[in-house]
Amino acid sequence: MSIIKLKNISKYYYNKGVIANGFTKINLEFSMGEFVAITGESGSGKSTLLNVISGLDTYEEGEMYINGKETSHYGETDFENYRRRYIGNIFQNFNLINSYTVYQNIELVLLLNGAKKSEIKDKVIELIKTVNLYKFRNTKVSKLSGGQKQRVAIARALAKDTPIIIADEPTGNLDSRSAKSIIKLLSEISKEKLVIIVTHNYEQVEDYVTRKIKMHDGKILEDKKIKDIDKNIKYNTNNYKNITKFEKLRLGIRNTFNIMPKFLLLLAVYLFIVVALMAEYSGFKEQEYIAENSGYNDYFQDTSDRRIVIKKEDKTSITEEDYQKLSNLDNVSYIVKNDILLDTSINMTDNNNFWIYGNAHNISNYNKDVDVGRLPKESNEVLVVGSKNDYYLNNMASELMKTDLYLQSIDTGEINKDLKLRIVGIKYTTSNNLYANSKIYLSDEAINTLKFEIYRKYSNIQVKFLDNYYTSDNSNNNFKVVPNNNVKSGSVYISGDLNNECKNNNCLGEKIQIEVTNLYYQDILNLTIEKTYDKKNIKNILNIDNYEDNNGCIYINPNDYNNLFNKDNYQSSIYIKDVDSVDTTISNLKDMGYNTLKVKDTLVKDNTSQMVKIFKTVVTICLVLTLFFISYFVIRIILKSRTVYFSTIRMLGATRKICKDLLIIELLNVANIAYFTFLIIIYMNYSNIINVGFIDTIIDYLKLSDYLLLYLILLGMSLLISMKFSKKLFKRSAITTIGEEV
Repeated sequence: MSIIKLKNISKYYYNKGVIANGFTKINLEFSMGEFVAITGESGSGKSTLLNVISGLDTYEEGEMYINGKETSHYGETDFENYRRRYIGNIFQNFNLINSYTVYQNIELVLLLNGAKKSEIKDKVIELIKTVNLYKFRNTKVSKLSGGQKQRVAIARALAKDTPIIIADEPTGNLDSRSAKSIIKLLSEISKEKLVIIVTHNYEQVEDYVTRKIKMHDGKILEDKKIKDIDKNIKYNTNNYKNITKFEKLRLGIRNTFNIMPKFLLLLAVYLFIVVALMAEYSGFKEQEYIAENSGYNDYFQDTSDRRIVIKKEDKTSITEEDYQKLSNLDNVSYIVKNDILLDTSINMTDNNNFWIYGNAHNISNYNKDVDVGRLPKESNEVLVVGSKNDYYLNNMASELMKTDLYLQSIDTGEINKDLKLRIVGIKYTTSNNLYANSKIYLSDEAINTLKFEIYRKYSNIQVKFLDNYYTSDNSNNNFKVVPNNNVKSGSVYISGDLNNECKNNNCLGEKIQIEVTNLYYQDILNLTIEKTYDKKNIKNILNIDNYEDNNGCIYINPNDYNNLFNKDNYQSSIYIKDVDSVDTTISNLKDMGYNTLKVKDTLVKDNTSQMVKIFKTVVTICLVLTLFFISYFVIRIILKSRTVYFSTIRMLGATRKICKDLLIIELLNVANIAYFTFLIIIYMNYSNIINVGFIDTIIDYLKLSDYLLLYLILLGMSLLISMKFSKKLFKRSAITTIGEEV
């Protein structure tokens, strides 16, 4: 029984409404052991007939029988299975993988049919020796001559061990000596198989063929038997399996790097996608962060979401031992002991040319460099961090740094000339907001002076005299507490007018209690009235000239006065490293006996944050879609060279699914390399090995979950690109696709 039978087979081509004949009403039968030569002039339909017999192309009329079974109902999958089990092709244009070695080209067929790499080495080497190419086994096919390539194609066809070998002009690119060797080899093969060749040079093969078929204008003119054959040849078709998952992965990895220019171009595209995604997403995360932390608070000036205000539950001061324990907490970045300074604007001035406003910070918490000058070293040296748009800090920086400055009293506006300050360093911020407060970094000594001023400004001072309470403030002189060097410690001097309130018109020896209350502490000072002053003796006992302007004040010793405001810290601020762990940190602080307040929770907000989130989502989706289509068209151009590769392995028996999976593996490999390459760049930037500005935003605002999300988006895009490319690539037959590319 014939292995292949053609009954009234016709093949037509449709092109822009024009129908062309490939061949018409062909009736042929082929049996095992035949060596058939099909001849005829160009365009006679020889190659088309060969493609139909191979299952590489379809037919429109008639019936083709394979081993007695009809094929008119076959779909693409059926013909793929037929090619794998029955057909070994030797193509006129070789259709080898030029980027593979000789060994890899032959190995490929076996891998596609389910063999394991470790099991086929001996068989591949034997086939290479059969075609006399052993010394070229590790040479890339692109470097071989035409004759050598044809030998590789024959070895590849033999590797499949199919009952039918089909060769289209197998000697067309060979010299006469090589051609004779190839025909002789095919003749030997035909003794156990069916070999069908198409040739223009019948004389070259007539001594070997068993049958000659001549075609003209799509029809059979001659079908001549040349030699008898053994009709008892038995054949078996192998039950091939699909390529194993491991070998598919191995092959996909090989394809990733086998053409370096293609790999580098794909890597550049994917790096662009990764950078665009991360830059855009981190930019919106930054805007979302700013929106979430925007708002206002009438008290707090530093509204960082990393700031936690702490006070002891028992209302005692926070000691150095306490600070040591607090700094040992895992999530603590640094501590601002004099917390009140963060929310109070201070002024440094020479009372003539310069006024520098800002919030005070301790220089020990500054760990960056400066743009102008140097870092402070002495207790009177100051660093200012502010906008470059600030006229004093930018245009007059050199003069400013040569000028002695003094702290201006927050309460009275008076200049404190006891502490002379000098700006030695300036750091410019990226903010263009001229009205944003500068940060003034001071020594402990200057900080303590400020703390005194702030406590005094925000304290409520009550004077208890003869069981009555009087408020001491700057609105009038009645019971206004004023320090005076002439008053002894523990004593108080009062106006003689108050004698009228005392028994026997004499207040000497009476007690006065001064009570200071603020948000942080409460203190009471008990004093004894030692003297009273009037217009006549005020100069003598207090060294004050103007009685009228000072009458009503109560004068105490400066040390007593200072002790009311020179206090330890009752409130501090902790700045945390990781905002996401803030609740854990707060829980730890409460366990240590602290009341806590997240400054972020005190802000009065609008709906900006929600709007930013919605906008971020919409723009991110639009960006992903835009990147997808841009990258798809670019990758499609880059992968155009892969069309030949995938068409070739389809002709060798690979299914559409195998081709698609190999493409997916290749693109996913490049995507992963691009993604993790950029992660390395991010790490290098984080470690200060390199310095790329926009990467700082990525580091600051992207979390682990964001990196994972962007990674999944990248993988999803790769899958969609490969599927879309596969759909376009594999919607036509392999022979049609490769015919358009080669």
